[in-house]
Amino acid sequence: MSLRAEAPAATDRLRRFTAAARWVHRSTALLMGLCVATAACLYIPQLAVLVGRRELVVRIHECAGLALPVPVLLGLASRAFRRDLGFLNRFGPHDRLWLHAALSRDKRPSSRPAGKFNAGQKIYANWIAGATLVMLGTGLLMWFTHLAPLMWRTSATFVHDWLALTIGVVLAGHIGMALGDPEARRGLRTGTVSREWAKREHPLWRP
Repeated sequence: MSLRAEAPAATDRLRRFTAAARWVHRSTALLMGLCVATAACLYIPQLAVLVGRRELVVRIHECAGLALPVPVLLGLASRAFRRDLGFLNRFGPHDRLWLHAALSRDKRPSSRPAGKFNAGQKIYANWIAGATLVMLGTGLLMWFTHLAPLMWRTSATFVHDWLALTIGVVLAGHIGMALGDPEARRGLRTGTVSREWAKREHPLWRP
């Protein structure tokens, strides 16, 4: 009797992310969190005084920054992860409709067509990937001072600092969006989502 009762519940879940994709997301989130936390300790005087050990904080920041691209590079070994990257890098007419609805604050599900990833997720993923590469490049110029002349290092420091602030704001928005969607978080935690959620939020997605 219990087996019959549990069978329909199993079919109500759709596989959204593989274990590899979830590992990449968690590892990247951990490294990004370390970068943001250590940067805050380096640039906010109150936190710097509270934490102390500036040299250790600098080393953690540098190591986390250098390791940031590693999870994605390792994830490329997964065919499913490469397929997800293909979805994130491909924009279609429905994405323009989604963006128009988002900008006009039209919250009707019918006005926001989306495949496996919506237009907002695609823009965020591409922006954060580009920002990470810029942060890595400018960070290397700041770390290895002999690689470039003084003007380059000064410019790298300016870009690094202001882009770090921008990343912090964007990440706060990303986390806020995630907190407002428990089912999306469950999908990243367990790999599966409900059919009802998928039909409402990603109607063009065909698992």
